[in-house]
Amino acid sequence: MTALCLEGNTVGVDAAESIAKALGQHAEFQRALWSDMFTGRLKSEIPKALKFLGAAMIGAGCHLVELDLSDNAFGPNGVVGLVDLLKSSSCFYLQELKLNNNGLGISGGKMLAECLLECHDKSVKAQQPLALRVFISGRNRLENEGATALAKAFKAIGTLEFLAMPQNGINHPGILALADAISTNLQLQHLNLSDNTFTVKGAQAIAKVLPKLDNLEVINFGDCLLRTEGAQAIAQVLTHQKLKELVLSGNEITKDGAFDVIQSLETIQTLKKLDLDANNLGEEGCEEVKALLDNIGLLDALGSLSGDEGSEDEDEDAENEDDDDEEEDDGYGEDEEPEEETEGDLNTDPKLQVKGSALTPGKQESPPDDLAEQMDKLNLS
Repeated sequence: MTALCLEGNTVGVDAAESIAKALGQHAEFQRALWSDMFTGRLKSEIPKALKFLGAAMIGAGCHLVELDLSDNAFGPNGVVGLVDLLKSSSCFYLQELKLNNNGLGISGGKMLAECLLECHDKSVKAQQPLALRVFISGRNRLENEGATALAKAFKAIGTLEFLAMPQNGINHPGILALADAISTNLQLQHLNLSDNTFTVKGAQAIAKVLPKLDNLEVINFGDCLLRTEGAQAIAQVLTHQKLKELVLSGNEITKDGAFDVIQSLETIQTLKKLDLDANNLGEEGCEEVKALLDNIGLLDALGSLSGDEGSEDEDEDAENEDDDDEEEDDGYGEDEEPEEETEGDLNTDPKLQVKGSALTPGKQESPPDDLAEQMDKLNLS
């Protein structure tokens, strides 16, 4: 048995112990396909279950090639259950590590990075260097600290071909660290850092390393707040002749930035998908983008632009129209003139006259001066 899929289960500690006993009889085991296997389980149970399974693989002398624990919301505690396994010789042969949507957080990311670094160091000494090809860790709230720690591990390993870390709350300091690590992983084919916050600084840092990655086939920087300047920095270095997908949607890119991106793609005939939706091209800009792509034979690669957020000029025109409408709408029809206001006549009808004396409100008590007394009354002290 070389693979075991437990996806879509709710494995408890006792069940994991029983599975581990059987797994320990299979030294040939290579692929642990265990995404979504702890549905409904307590976070305190999961580390114990993982320790049983990990110990079984270590004891059997397995050479693990793939470990997929995605969609198990075990948080940093889950990594505690993996530490022994990830540092062991059973992971010297690990090629694919998938920890997507686990809620690792910063501390979980740091622990994971330490495990990978130690595993790499041990494997090098054993003359069997860890050659991780696939790393997936999206939706894990890694933020800058977690991403920076993992970047150190990636830089040391240097064999990544597929890197996906979307939606992790990473800002430009973390992006800079990842860019540095990416520069040593020259076989990278798939790069997905979508839904993080590059800004122009992050985009420029990534742009510096992209020319080194001749094998890139997929670039996904959607929803990364590149803005026009960041998109232009990336466009200047898009010379990847194997590129199949380029995602730059949701980045506040104007039509000028989009034009630069398109011009950079003129010699890339391998492109199958180009996503520029949810930017600020404007209605005319969208049509011009389509025309440019048609001219270079890449119109079929363009995705929908239905979510475009409009250009700044269009927004200003719309605001001006609203202002003009407010000025023109004076409450009267075209042929109507406002009646001249005149002072009213005195009404002498006794039934309509108001009688009586005016009332002057009495002086109210001032609020208490003592703030502590007010807090006591509100139970805030």
